[in-house]
Amino acid sequence: MLVGTGTICMHHSFVSVLIHTVSSPQRIESSSIPSRPTIPATMKFLCISVGFFAAAAGASAFQTSLPGHHAARPQVQCGMSSVIDLRPSSTGRDVYAMEEWARGYGVQTAPGVELVTEDRQDYGVRASQGISAGSPVMFVPASLVLSSSAIQQEFAGGLDGAEQILTQVGAADRLPLFRLMVKILREYELGMESPYYAWLNSMPKLFYNGVAMSDACFEALPPYVARLAFNERQNFAYDFDALSRGGVPLSPETTRNEDIAKWAYNIALTRHQVVIPAVEKKISPLADMLNHGTYPNVEITYDDQGNCMVTAMYDIPAGSPLTVSLGDPSNPSPMFATYGFLEDDTPGIFCKALEHEGEMQELGYGFKDMLFGTQTGEISAQVWDVFLYKLLKDNNDENQTNFLTAVRNNDEGTKQQVAQQYFPYTLQALKDHVDGTIGLINQLIMKANTYDRTTHPRVVIIIAHNELVKETFEKVQSQLYAMG
Repeated sequence: MLVGTGTICMHHSFVSVLIHTVSSPQRIESSSIPSRPTIPATMKFLCISVGFFAAAAGASAFQTSLPGHHAARPQVQCGMSSVIDLRPSSTGRDVYAMEEWARGYGVQTAPGVELVTEDRQDYGVRASQGISAGSPVMFVPASLVLSSSAIQQEFAGGLDGAEQILTQVGAADRLPLFRLMVKILREYELGMESPYYAWLNSMPKLFYNGVAMSDACFEALPPYVARLAFNERQNFAYDFDALSRGGVPLSPETTRNEDIAKWAYNIALTRHQVVIPAVEKKISPLADMLNHGTYPNVEITYDDQGNCMVTAMYDIPAGSPLTVSLGDPSNPSPMFATYGFLEDDTPGIFCKALEHEGEMQELGYGFKDMLFGTQTGEISAQVWDVFLYKLLKDNNDENQTNFLTAVRNNDEGTKQQVAQQYFPYTLQALKDHVDGTIGLINQLIMKANTYDRTTHPRVVIIIAHNELVKETFEKVQSQLYAMG
């Protein structure tokens, strides 16, 4: 997977056995650990143990509190500066200090759970030992979890003005994310006095999603993903406006600094889990290191006390990356726009027929239905339906209403009858669309290749996205021209 960043309740029987930690983990070299590089890397993967736990009496489980963790939380001193350097050119993420910090705060992991990286910039989690289905993989205590509802209480009305601004622009459903961003900024201002300093200092400095893209990036994107990425950038613009005008109890140097705000926003956006849509979002340090997978093998949930649980969904072989689901894997463009990564095993992509969006809605279809298969160039039935319906509408054909009714009523007989009658015209319409899209993508790839990758670091993943679209459309093109 190219660059980017995650729920089963743990039964009470899991937390009844005392867990002992071993000494500080060693760094292990491995040459075959899957991860999600920003660019192809030549160095070996670096594997960092994130805390092995051995249960007493031969059992393996986590407990919700550890001896010695009722006192003041530890502050890890690892030679970190008092100010977090947010420049993309700064040294790599200090994940080692974060790992030590997390264990000091009571985070627990199953034996063999390790952080992995190949470039010291992008990290994931791997199981070096097999994990049985239903087994606990990671435990993050509620006291460490960032909760949007708890943040609202913490600021005690201090966010009301900003949240009113967001509500007025129709962004009330995004208030939990805004609260997470403000909390991150508050902890950033505290510097090393913040109990979250080590976590913040381990965060990426460079993001690849729509929020982070420049105008030049947008000029190299196909229309569909450009629209999705622009929506992400606009969402941040609303939040930044509310932050700067809403009387948030932070320093003006923070609330008016777009770069700092964008960094905090991207951390909140790319690392949160939705607990209750539009109501509650949470970030669980260390669990937020779990990457997305097309076929995820672990799940995150929260118990009644707010503790974060990561549980194996099925048997996980040794050496497997531990992944969660961050979205629909059948269409990678929304995740690319939001998170800034691109899966290399995505099964399908949107057919890019934005001009047919009205017909899609009339027929009851969404973007997730209008797919081209990335492996074989398979064309979904919904794509054929929409292109045919568009032809019937444009020609005011008498079969327009019959076809619309047949689709809505799942009348396959009538649908097939109309489809066969107009097949040559529908086929030509699809050929024209695919040929035109391939031509456009070639132009965008050529444009992106003219960019200086030092000043435009996101061009790598933009080209990878466009190449995926091109390769898929060429497979579809072969299918169509084989039909006549």
